[in-house]
Amino acid sequence: MIDVGALLKSFIYIVSSLLLYPTILLLSILVVWILVFSGSFIGEALGRLRLRRVSGVELSRMDITGDLSDVCSYHVRGYLAAALEALHSGGALRDTLLENLLQEKSAELWKSLDYTRMLIRIGPGLGLIGTLIPMGTGLAALGQGDMSTLSSDLVIAFTTTVVGLAIGLMAYFFYWKKKRWIEGDIQRMEFLSELLVNQCATREGPHAVHEAEKASRGR
Repeated sequence: MIDVGALLKSFIYIVSSLLLYPTILLLSILVVWILVFSGSFIGEALGRLRLRRVSGVELSRMDITGDLSDVCSYHVRGYLAAALEALHSGGALRDTLLENLLQEKSAELWKSLDYTRMLIRIGPGLGLIGTLIPMGTGLAALGQGDMSTLSSDLVIAFTTTVVGLAIGLMAYFFYWKKKRWIEGDIQRMEFLSELLVNQCATREGPHAVHEAEKASRGR
């Protein structure tokens, strides 16, 4: 009679053993990815360190249609260029277009954090998988008195743990810092949007603003 329990145990053991090398491969890929991301992160950090800190009052006195490369990040400058184009070509719908542009840019910035947020969980998870699989085979080798196999399995188990935790910690730091950058960029974009709208209203006068509102309502 077939021992179903032993068959299932053997099946799970085989599946678990087969997952070891894909796990190590994924950890290696993540190490390369986090190193490449570290380079881009350092580059962005250096660029932001060169920015001059200005208050909202100082920024409101500047010509925001000019060069703001010394006070705004490239995310904000890209949004400002698109906002100016929307204001010039939007006509009566420019306020709606500007609001939609702000929402799209904000969503794009938050979406850029998805991969980093995933690594916070995936890195340690893969490290734990890479730890437990060799521990199982190592214990089996210990039962057979094979100390060399046990030692090699323990080396794999501990190294995958360290690599997985290192990936998770680095990803958390990058996520925390970039989240703060994005929050500041979105706040600056919202402020610039208000300045653009106010400047357009000032140039055109209250009568032109009233006519634009009437046109947007279809009157």
